[in-house]
Amino acid sequence: MSAEPPILVVGAGPAGMAAAATLAEAGLRPMVLDKAPSPGGQGWRAPNPAASAPLASFDSDGAEPARERFLELARRGRIDWYPGTTVIDVTRDRLWALGPSGEVDSTTWSRLVLCPGAIERILPLPGWTPPGVYTLGGAQTALKAQACAVGRRVAFVGTGPLLWLAAAQHVACGVEVAVVADTARLGDGLAAAPALLADRDRLRLGLRCTRILRRAGVPVLRGVRAAAIVGEQRVEAVRIATNRSERTFACDAVATSFGLVPQLQLLDLLDVPIRFEPEGGSWFAETDPDGRTPVRGVHLAGDAARVRGAAAAALAGELTALALLEDLGRPVDTARLARLRRERHRHARFARALARAFPFPAALEDAIADDTIVCRCEGITARVLREAVRAFEVGEVNRAKALTRCGMGRCQGRFCGPTMARLVARARGVDLDAVGRLRSQPPVEPLPARARLAEAEPVA
Repeated sequence: MSAEPPILVVGAGPAGMAAAATLAEAGLRPMVLDKAPSPGGQGWRAPNPAASAPLASFDSDGAEPARERFLELARRGRIDWYPGTTVIDVTRDRLWALGPSGEVDSTTWSRLVLCPGAIERILPLPGWTPPGVYTLGGAQTALKAQACAVGRRVAFVGTGPLLWLAAAQHVACGVEVAVVADTARLGDGLAAAPALLADRDRLRLGLRCTRILRRAGVPVLRGVRAAAIVGEQRVEAVRIATNRSERTFACDAVATSFGLVPQLQLLDLLDVPIRFEPEGGSWFAETDPDGRTPVRGVHLAGDAARVRGAAAAALAGELTALALLEDLGRPVDTARLARLRRERHRHARFARALARAFPFPAALEDAIADDTIVCRCEGITARVLREAVRAFEVGEVNRAKALTRCGMGRCQGRFCGPTMARLVARARGVDLDAVGRLRSQPPVEPLPARARLAEAEPVA
């Protein structure tokens, strides 16, 4: 009972793997918890042999060596690795998680490195609720891990570099792509082009994806100002409008995403300050450049801190681990720190350029029709939200949630929360940050009916 509580790393994506490996190589033995059965995170999925060959050339982030480094340290007993383990609650000294056996167990911690990653930003489109509509990440996971497509003819609608990457990956695997419809304009990308040279490898990958789509004859629409999904029982087509025309494309599946936002639920439970940044229209946890939060012993790395891609996340995980070692009084190579910080600056420049090239289409969100469902879990429409705001003079999202049940479903507001906040802000005529954000509460992930508490250890 006198043993020092472990250093916990939550999440085994690029940031978590790098942080854990760096700590282990410094002589510590971190405990790593992740809900996935294998490390690598959402961006890297254990590829099915049938899909691995055509997808291999798209991997520009060197995920495999990082993953092997992590697994080798775990095999040697220098990392305590708990796959299939979902963290559901955390306090300033204890963490609770649901294991693969269905037991909820807890452990104390001495230091905490949070790497929960980001989640896709979804914009409710007319007709988006029938079967056949998927997030972009869901479509990618099916392709990578299961070697199957979500449909025979898939439409890609949204914005961001991942939209183009996922579409090109599907073409490479022989899937028919009906259309790539991006709300970003060609001029946005051209204006950001000089700054995109900060990461030439990723820029080349983006240009390669564009060439793959063009050679396959995939229709590409930019500057999309309206989109709707057609079909009653399941997806039949997408209707896309630009300033020049309106066109309908037959399809049996739609993959959609409008960027990524950090997952902040665990940080909420720890009372880490979370600030609104008007430039990106999103909320971010307060940290110093190396991932230290204002809460003692709590560190943050990866896309949960700043959404910059897998390579940047891995770099952030390494930097955060080195900062933790410094705080523990361990020796740290200053030349290594300086090199990592220069690389971080380069990734930050590239991320800012991407944000200019693929801006979030706020006007599209503002124009959501009254009969469009915003919260799929509870079936709440935009009309219900707007009427509640006006009738009760609601000026805060948690109050709107209490009145309408928007955000009370299985996703706990992860998908509908951002849109809900914008609708409340527009209905009240106030800035987005004035209406706040949905508060998190445990459990931060839904518990299955089979979940049970682990038997407590007897106290000596």
